[in-house]
Amino acid sequence: MLRKALISCAFFSLAGLPALAATSALVVGVDVYPHEVSLDGAVKDARDVAQALKTADVGTIREFINEKATKDAIRAGWLELVGAATKGDMIIFTYAGHGAQMPELVAGSEPDGLDEFLELPGFDRSRAEETAKEIIVDNELNAWFAEAEAKGVQVLFVSDSCYSGGMNRSISGKTRLAPTVRAQLPPPSQEAVSGAAVKDADLSQVTILAASLESQLTPEVVIEGEPRGALSWSFARALEGAADRDGDGLISRVELEDYVFSNVKLQSEALQVPNFTPQVPRSDREIVLSLPRSAALADGNGAAATGRSSKLKPARDMGWTGTLALSVNGTAPTLENVGGSGVPYRWDATSGTFYTPNGDVAGEHVAADMVQGVVDKFILLDFLKVLAAQNPGKVSLTPVKDIYSSGDRLNFDAPQSGYANMLVFNLANTGEVQLLDAQVSGSGSHVFKLRDLEVVKPFGADHLVVVSTNAPIDAVVAALSSPGVEASEFLRLLEERLDGTDSAVAIQPLYTRERGQ
Repeated sequence: MLRKALISCAFFSLAGLPALAATSALVVGVDVYPHEVSLDGAVKDARDVAQALKTADVGTIREFINEKATKDAIRAGWLELVGAATKGDMIIFTYAGHGAQMPELVAGSEPDGLDEFLELPGFDRSRAEETAKEIIVDNELNAWFAEAEAKGVQVLFVSDSCYSGGMNRSISGKTRLAPTVRAQLPPPSQEAVSGAAVKDADLSQVTILAASLESQLTPEVVIEGEPRGALSWSFARALEGAADRDGDGLISRVELEDYVFSNVKLQSEALQVPNFTPQVPRSDREIVLSLPRSAALADGNGAAATGRSSKLKPARDMGWTGTLALSVNGTAPTLENVGGSGVPYRWDATSGTFYTPNGDVAGEHVAADMVQGVVDKFILLDFLKVLAAQNPGKVSLTPVKDIYSSGDRLNFDAPQSGYANMLVFNLANTGEVQLLDAQVSGSGSHVFKLRDLEVVKPFGADHLVVVSTNAPIDAVVAALSSPGVEASEFLRLLEERLDGTDSAVAIQPLYTRERGQ
């Protein structure tokens, strides 16, 4: 059967999808929970995905938002799509909202004795038996998917919710985790009973991409100034064609894995680590999504593309403004490039603590004469994130943690790319840009390895960055070779030389603190 990963922020893909298969979609998003802590970004997620589906010319799309997300309505929508589909077609089913656990309904069906379920607005745990109709249990989803598989219909399921625990950083946003239901619920539905008998092999064309490891919560994080789910945001961008790196109108599992892994980590500031199951693709050319719109195959001039476009969109065309929303507690000096809308960064002038919109400590003991540098660092970081969202590179930091303590030893790696030039640097929590490595006019960038890196003061948020490009970077490297390079100066160099070019950007957030805090 599909076990925990089914509800825990899972992304389902499929092998061998025909390029011309008809695609329909069922989209669910719930912010308003009358009997539960409401969310802030799930409806934005659902509407973003729905718009991306429409842009991709997906056929029938059924949307269920807030109070319209009842189990009967969702079930009817599902049956409609399955009934209209024929062999080889695909149904995309996305869910953004709360997930939770409860004692298993079918004895012996779950190794840990717990069922996972999608929690709909009508469920009230204080009246669990009366309102149990307004949850969708994992075994029921098994049965639904088996209905599609019986017709040879492919299923792509994206669930931006979670039920697992374990997060060490202090996050001010909400998590998509509802408390475990302890009350005894009514006997299971016939769908839950039949779904409990469904084995993994019975759904042979389903692959799982979990948005978080089982040990992690799925938080709502601030993306482009708004609370969002990192998986939904990344999936919407993938639908828009960002994951289609070779421009053939098909997204392979490798392309999707590269794109979603990088962007979920990037947008969640390394709070989430996606995970594919099975770990190895079923074939070298496993296709998970077809992009039917012709625009997916066009470059910036509208001409048919034979591969990846040689240029990416400039950051300002993607919404980057070069400013930072900042809230100050206390008296602040006159600051440049501060303004804009959305959830702000925060600086406590008394303690000197600088916070990200997610509530993370980005810097400690940031004095008045230092705060402009920290502001400039995050403006630069936002610029790099826009580039990375279009063409993400690969990096790894081991061991994997959401926060590191003083004295921890780390290894940082960047693989070789097909680009001639490579630039590796650190955006320190003080705002300083620190050159780590560079290769200029090579035949292909070398593998970069940073071994036995020790966590020391000052603590906060560093960001290790790798830029791979064919654009000339000699002047950039020369500037970084001087000590004490300011983020604002470095940003001007990157805007002039790399903005809009074919450049891959990888960003590894590194949050640190004093041991024992």
